[in-house]
Amino acid sequence: MQTGFLGIIAFALLLFLLVQARFMLICLAIAIIIFSLTSDAIGAIARRGVPNWLATTLALIGIGSGLLWASATVVGQINEVVTTSISYAEQMQAALPALLEWLGPEAQQTVDTAIRNFNVTGWMRTAAGSASNLLSGAVLIFLFVGFMFAERTWFPLKIESLLSNDAVATQQVRKIINSIMRRVNRYLIVKTLVSAATALCVWVIFTAASLPLAGAIALLTFALNFIPSIGSIVATIIAVVLSYVLTADLTTTVAIAIACTVVQFAIGNVLDPMLLGQTLRLSSFGIILSLAFWAAIWGIPGMFLAVPIMVAMMIVCAHIPWLRPVAVMLSREGHPDDGLADDE
Repeated sequence: MQTGFLGIIAFALLLFLLVQARFMLICLAIAIIIFSLTSDAIGAIARRGVPNWLATTLALIGIGSGLLWASATVVGQINEVVTTSISYAEQMQAALPALLEWLGPEAQQTVDTAIRNFNVTGWMRTAAGSASNLLSGAVLIFLFVGFMFAERTWFPLKIESLLSNDAVATQQVRKIINSIMRRVNRYLIVKTLVSAATALCVWVIFTAASLPLAGAIALLTFALNFIPSIGSIVATIIAVVLSYVLTADLTTTVAIAIACTVVQFAIGNVLDPMLLGQTLRLSSFGIILSLAFWAAIWGIPGMFLAVPIMVAMMIVCAHIPWLRPVAVMLSREGHPDDGLADDE
């Protein structure tokens, strides 16, 4: 009973720390992922005769430029959305209640009241604050990655010291870490390519229909496709509703809805599984629970990080006897992947 009580206290304390330090921890998690994605590339460049310090410097310049470009792109799209929202405010007030006409007058009245009570000024301030947080986060991520690269050479020695110079245990821990990195890296690379392809198709659809906000909806589609199961559905709904608000034409909206649905279905159910293969081996129900948990703790960023965290948890828990039941529940077939098969 005492052990269980201490476990509950420890879990509550962990949740408190996760919530209170969410901004820093989210940035740290993203920095670890970026470090994992680029460390192998640095090693490959160094093996070609390039000095390690030069390869690391080039990687940091590329990461900094990429973070700056991504932040500027998102901020620019937010500004475009705010400007367009002001221009289409009256049209939105008329279009959305008409779209819900089939639900009855009560639903129409509810939507109309919600739209009229919508505080555009407050939303603009929130968007501006989010853009500011995004820039701050990009700087913090860059600093985290830079210090990780500075410590990169000493990681193996620290692991060896922590395990009291046990060669067997050290080798196993290194294999587990390398397996987590490879599994997560493959998932993120494939997901990035698949999401980019989906976003490009959505951008083409909106551009062909001569609709504004093609870039913004493509960027939103790209981001939401990283959220398993529900991300593509939410992206499609947003695209359809937005197309109706912008055109107030049911025929155009239906055409865009069909086109976006076909793109999401074809890429999400054919291309995505074909490229990922058996990379994840995670329980679908476990993924939904992970999404719900990390969304409650870290909000939308937590939903993006839910799958990489779940992969790492399954591999680590598979090697700890008293946590192996957790790994069994997280696995798809009930046979948790210990990650060592990647090295065989």
